[in-house]
Amino acid sequence: MTRPAVAPNKDVHDRNSPGLRIFAVFLKEFTQLTRDRLTYAMILMIPVVQLLLFGYAINNEPRHLPTAALIQDNSTFARSTLAAFVNTSFFDITHAARSPQELDDLLRKGEVQFALTIPGDFTRRVARGDGAQILLEADATDPAAANQALAAAAGLSAQALVHDLKGAMLRQAPTAPPFEVVVQRRYNPEGITSYNIVPGLLGVILSMTLVMMTSLAVTREIERGTMESLLATPAQPLEVMIGKLAPYVLVGLAQTVIILVMAALLFQVPMSGGWLSLGLGVFLFIIGSLALGFLISTLARTQLQAMQMSFFYMLPSILLSGFMFPFRGMPDWAQAIGQAIPVTHFLRVIRSAVLKGDGIASSWPELAALGIFVCIVTALAMARYRTTLD
Repeated sequence: MTRPAVAPNKDVHDRNSPGLRIFAVFLKEFTQLTRDRLTYAMILMIPVVQLLLFGYAINNEPRHLPTAALIQDNSTFARSTLAAFVNTSFFDITHAARSPQELDDLLRKGEVQFALTIPGDFTRRVARGDGAQILLEADATDPAAANQALAAAAGLSAQALVHDLKGAMLRQAPTAPPFEVVVQRRYNPEGITSYNIVPGLLGVILSMTLVMMTSLAVTREIERGTMESLLATPAQPLEVMIGKLAPYVLVGLAQTVIILVMAALLFQVPMSGGWLSLGLGVFLFIIGSLALGFLISTLARTQLQAMQMSFFYMLPSILLSGFMFPFRGMPDWAQAIGQAIPVTHFLRVIRSAVLKGDGIASSWPELAALGIFVCIVTALAMARYRTTLD
């Protein structure tokens, strides 16, 4: 006896259609994505942060740069020349030096970008047409920060005294500018960009490798379940932290030696000294980066989250530290964020040591900032680790 043919069920046919299967997988994946709040937040926040940083904070033509002035000629000509520098909007007179030594100290310590000297015989030489000169010294460790301002200063001599040269002195105007701006690029006379970029790469590479490697290493143990065995040992939280970070200290030191040797051999970066300051800065920065990676590992539940959080830290570290773009060209709010980033202070230490030969006496504010960062991040990592244990 033959069975009557059964009509196909339309609902079953619809459920087996490719479109519905794709939609089901899509719905499952989207639901899983929204449940992972950290990943979802990173997806939304990273483009917003990039847009804000590139749109508002990044500026390749910094203006209103801090300038120290040593005025040895209290005359109308000197005041007009000083006003001409300010009117370019590139120079802000923030310090009035009383001696050449004070002027040199301000420039060496990085408190000012430029040092302007108007000599005592300036007015007499201008009046006689006797080749008057003023000296403009620039901290050229970051050539990009100084180039635009120096170009503007070069054209000042023809216009600065146009309203002051009257009467008999007008005969000087048609033939030649009343004075000459002598520019001296300190610490990087040729304006070689690699002198600024290559030492700065040390901070970026150490951050990228140490923060990410540490956060991934600890999170990997949590994912694999081996952390439970570690927690069952008599080791205290601080002992666990030191034991896990110690191998990466050696990795960071090895990276430092390799980068400095290659900088000297391949790029001829001048190693001016300041080795004690450089060594202390490298040690503090390595410890701080590893402690930050450990802190991230206590917050992340998966290796993917640890990598995302590490990247979120690296983004402002590269853009707001003065590595890629002039630090003083950023608005005040971006500079405030940059001051809270350890890479900013480490770059100042290494550039000051390598290019200027500065020691601890000149770099102590930056070294102190790195030390404070180490203490804060280590305390947070330990507190978070204890909470994880509980």
